Amino acid sequence: MDKNLEQVYSLYTNGHTICTDSRMVTKGAIFFALKGDTFDGNKFAPDALASGAELVICDDPKFSSQSNTILVANVLEFLQNFASYHREKLNIPVIGLTGSNGKTTTKELINRVLASQYKTFATKGNLNNHIGVPLSILSIDNQVQIAIIEMGANHIGEIAELCSIAQPTHGLITNIGKAHLEGFGSFEGVKQAKSELYRYLSGQKGELFINSNNEILNGLASQCEFSHIHSYGSDNYIVSNSSTSDAYLCFDLEISGKKFKVNTQLVGQYNVENILAAICVGHRFGIEPTQAIKAIESYSPANNRSQILQTAKNNVVLDAYNANPTSMEQAIQNFNAMPSENPKVAILGDMLELGSYAAKEHQRIAQLALEVVDKVFFVGENFKQSCRGGLWFASHQELSEYLKANPLNRKTILLKGSRGIKLDEIVKQL
Repeated sequence: MDKNLEQVYSLYTNGHTICTDSRMVTKGAIFFALKGDTFDGNKFAPDALASGAELVICDDPKFSSQSNTILVANVLEFLQNFASYHREKLNIPVIGLTGSNGKTTTKELINRVLASQYKTFATKGNLNNHIGVPLSILSIDNQVQIAIIEMGANHIGEIAELCSIAQPTHGLITNIGKAHLEGFGSFEGVKQAKSELYRYLSGQKGELFINSNNEILNGLASQCEFSHIHSYGSDNYIVSNSSTSDAYLCFDLEISGKKFKVNTQLVGQYNVENILAAICVGHRFGIEPTQAIKAIESYSPANNRSQILQTAKNNVVLDAYNANPTSMEQAIQNFNAMPSENPKVAILGDMLELGSYAAKEHQRIAQLALEVVDKVFFVGENFKQSCRGGLWFASHQELSEYLKANPLNRKTILLKGSRGIKLDEIVKQL
């Protein structure tokens, strides 16, 4: 074992916290001087030590001369290896979760169900990348009984890399859609990348949770071997009377001849399969459907994900955390089906990271929205060529100024776009 790794792990297991932001350093912390596109953590090593850091891990010799510093070849790789080493010490189930849409909601629902009976850990916020996953693993202490680790990716090979760090024993892909096409190259690239989770689990003889109604997922899973497959498709879970009559999703569910009523605080029919996934995972770990459904019904989304907001003037569906062609289409269709006594307005922001597919997909989404929504506002350069019939704004700031002069009143409004478009900034105008 690497002596540096051994030294750092000894400090870590004695209660010293991990930190990657010098502004958040507390006394006794271990500071990892990570580099990014616009910053170099090495430059903040002195600040971290001055703030009370016990140890600094850096990869620039200029900052390694001070005491309490360790020079490594690459701080990020050291962090990832450090997390992998910690993971190997954890004798617990780890559920790896990825997918084009619904990852975070499904993670939260699974966590809510499992937490009704176990001490759990689930990825916080969007810490689902090459830095977030190691930090998540290092947040798991010896009290945790089950962990749920969300894994995101925008290029081929990233899920495989994250699996080598998180080492999941169980896995779930929510779905595969048209997300991050620029990085993956094509829809086939998305399939190849997301299915890296299946291939990892197959190699480890892990367990799989799968929506057996999803032909793409079934096709990919059929190429792998698992110790057990847990299905939450219509062969096991029969859904009926699904509706959003009061804006929130509700439906009847039959499992093994037993019938249940599910009343959620979620928006959108597309969340049915996310809910079934959580019930299925709960069942695998001994949680009865009644208990699982109660936990799911207590969950209310946050972080700009399908939140229903009642402002002083309007009803707002805030879904501006992220967007791709698949999730955008689902959001618009759900918005169209949502009951409302007031006219409906869709405020749609650009879908980013689509590369050469951007023009075609924005045209398709714009046409759909204009066909089914009373009024549509488009925000961002990608929608500029396809906004005929609606109103177009270059940025959320331009739209904000327009809304100050032309306020919306007594409307039902959908806000949907990629996080980089910052449509959540518009809410204060609604």
